[in-house]
Amino acid sequence: MNQLFSLQGRTALITGGSRGIGRMIAEGFLKQGARVYISARKAAACDQTAAELSAFGTCVSLPADVSTVEGVRALVAAYAAHEDQLDILVNNAGAAWGAPFDTFPESGWDKVVDLNLKTPFFLTQALHGHLCKAGQSRVAKVINIASIDGVSINPQETYSYAASKAGLIHLTRRMALHLVKDKIVVTAIAPGAFASDMNKDARDHATEVSARIPAGRIGTAEDMAGAAIYLASRAGDYVVGSTLVVDGGVTHARG
Repeated sequence: MNQLFSLQGRTALITGGSRGIGRMIAEGFLKQGARVYISARKAAACDQTAAELSAFGTCVSLPADVSTVEGVRALVAAYAAHEDQLDILVNNAGAAWGAPFDTFPESGWDKVVDLNLKTPFFLTQALHGHLCKAGQSRVAKVINIASIDGVSINPQETYSYAASKAGLIHLTRRMALHLVKDKIVVTAIAPGAFASDMNKDARDHATEVSARIPAGRIGTAEDMAGAAIYLASRAGDYVVGSTLVVDGGVTHARG
């Protein structure tokens, strides 16, 4: 039982790992013994975060723009230069866009859906061989970072974001059923309010946001790390295709 949540000796790749939820997960994985690779579009930020997180273990920066298939391939090549297998892939890189229905732009649709929905599929596809190799000795994991906005309705007009996250939750189920035969378990996390550059309300107005959350507070780094560690470790091996909602009760309150 002492090893149930251990990630000792495992490798992890986290997209969008330089800040916010990605950084929370990266730090948690490192503290549980994983060797962590983080990717982000901005090289300087990615390098700085990796340097800071190296206080907790081995953290390597692999800057890449995964919003395109070419960028996905570049990231896979960079990772393959270090490792020949991958135990844990966290598809966390994402974008959001808000605009009124009548003026919502195509650019706001394509940017968000490509990064939030298309990228997780093609990055997992490109790393299939690495995940399969890890799965020969223990179950490999793919964790997609969705959102509660893919589970219940946010009153904000973030049409492409909501659609992409709902699609990612369903894609998680479809991918899980296919990949489990390769000893690759696919799951998702649907976060609520966590302080980040994407969720500026939670970051800058935590008190006001907390008043709308049944638990009475926004999520912490420990809340996110704990959920991801559970799914990534032996403890989560039998959770296949499911989405873990981590939101302090907001989804139920919306319902």
